[in-house]
Amino acid sequence: QVNLVESGGGLVQTGDSLRLSCVVSGLTFRDVAMAWFRQAPGKERERDFVATIDWSGGHRYYDASVQGRFIISRDNTKNTVYLQMNSLKPEDTAAYYCAAGRFHWRTSNDYDYWGQGTQVTVSS
Repeated sequence: QVNLVESGGGLVQTGDSLRLSCVVSGLTFRDVAMAWFRQAPGKERERDFVATIDWSGGHRYYDASVQGRFIISRDNTKNTVYLQMNSLKPEDTAAYYCAAGRFHWRTSNDYDYWGQGTQVTVSS
């Protein structure tokens, strides 16, 4: 059974930082690309792309809204992917989900496995 467990969310103020973690089990971690998506309040049917990283960590892509503020990374020895979020804004408020898939694409349909999400709330 494949499991993805996110952690690290919370309530912060504008300009603060948070680091999200996602621990993966039940598959060969170095064989998959990983990504972070987010679902904002009122958008129950939409998970927006945030960032993705290939199996080696050598290729990373970001949505324009987070480029320069967020950093995705992974540790294949710990089966963990991270999302370092800096200079947080109220519009970053969302439930954040990690996902695993074969390739580092940018649409949610390309990912096979998902975590349960962790809430990030940024107050102004």
